Amino acid sequence: VQLQASGGGLVQAGDSLRLSCVVSGLTVRTNVMAWFRQAPGKEREFVSRITWREGKKDYADSVKGRFTISRDAAKKTVYLQMSGLKPEDTAVYYCGTGPVVTTRPELFEEWGQGTQVTVSS
Repeated sequence: VQLQASGGGLVQAGDSLRLSCVVSGLTVRTNVMAWFRQAPGKEREFVSRITWREGKKDYADSVKGRFTISRDAAKKTVYLQMSGLKPEDTAVYYCGTGPVVTTRPELFEEWGQGTQVTVSS
């Protein structure tokens, strides 16, 4: 399984970005796709997740109403549409996959390389 994340960049507060995560080698252990983020000096934190089969979505309280996760099965790609970005959203964003519906990063088995999102005030 390989994950390739992209779409980060430098934006101003209030702007939007869309992150993409392309997955190769889908298996039964890749049902859950999630985005996490990690700011300097902080632990990796859950942002959002979606299941391939059911399309069930969940969000961290800090991004509800601003971020939208989606999937395109034909393209084997998961997206994170981020709107109303705030400086506190600045972090490296990682996509991960695993079999467990969870917010705990240690239970995700494969990770992409991360993409930097920087929001200026």
